[in-house]
Amino acid sequence: MLRKLQSLMIVMAVLSAMVFAVGCGEPAAAGQAESPFKDIRIRFFCGGDEGDMFATVVYNGAKAAEKLMGCKVEYVFSGWSCEKMTQQLREAIATKPDGIAMQGHPGEAALMPLFKEAQDAGIAITIVNVDNPKTQAKYETGYVGSYIKQFGYRLGKRAVEKFGIKKGDKVIIDGNWGRAGLEKRDIGVAEAFEEAGCKIVKIKHSNESATNTDLFLPQIVGAVAANPDVKLISYSGGQFLGAAPYYMESIGKKPGEIKNIGFDITPQIIDGFEKGYVSLTIDQEPFYQGFLPIVSLCLSIKYGLMPITVDTGVGFVDETNYEAVADWAKQGVR
Repeated sequence: MLRKLQSLMIVMAVLSAMVFAVGCGEPAAAGQAESPFKDIRIRFFCGGDEGDMFATVVYNGAKAAEKLMGCKVEYVFSGWSCEKMTQQLREAIATKPDGIAMQGHPGEAALMPLFKEAQDAGIAITIVNVDNPKTQAKYETGYVGSYIKQFGYRLGKRAVEKFGIKKGDKVIIDGNWGRAGLEKRDIGVAEAFEEAGCKIVKIKHSNESATNTDLFLPQIVGAVAANPDVKLISYSGGQFLGAAPYYMESIGKKPGEIKNIGFDITPQIIDGFEKGYVSLTIDQEPFYQGFLPIVSLCLSIKYGLMPITVDTGVGFVDETNYEAVADWAKQGVR
């Protein structure tokens, strides 16, 4: 119910802004009103590289909002590198846009001083995808994304219940271990399995493998070879979960022999469900993560409205319902 009320309030805010624009904007041509947001310039961080499945859906959402609001948006791609994102944020602040939608991956220590710099420069800034509660509270930013530690915990908890995971069972958890922002999600996954008394094997993917999943295969092969009784593998990224059929076939595992779980919905993950290799995923609705920050920044910059905060991490997808979202995943909106 709360989620429905949040969504309704957001839609009402957007519609109100558009009605205001039609009523108060200067006529452009043939009776059409000019957008009140046309002079607003926003720097938007998409997260991954161009063509990355998750970043593409985020980008598609942002492009839809850019078209709706009539603002100007410059897009930044970072290859999921925290160091690159941090440097790009410094560069973005130096260009003095009206607003910035920043991925939260670098974490509190990296973002806090840069958010102060942005605020001192009069730049509106909001956070996307990875929550940074201290920074959000101090600078009163909005946030659009899942609350990632809880998000990861919910995935692990559902897997324990769904697959009958019990004390002593062994699970492999791929994680962003040591990466201040995003590792919270993997910590949440681990906590759920720890509560169930599982034996946990942690592995860490490289930034390079996030854009080339073939590079992760040796780690999966090695981890399974060292733990042949493993019941489940949790992947920290949709690109890796989407590659689960390839990984499992490479090590001679049949569909369902090892449960593969993780995050996001992509055409590759849908294919994994169809083949029986993917067992469970949780959707963080990246289209929202692109769309809503643009809307929020425009309304805040133009009308002084408080920034939008929405938890997008709400829905599980498994073998019972993946077909309902398959077409949307293929169209780049789920």
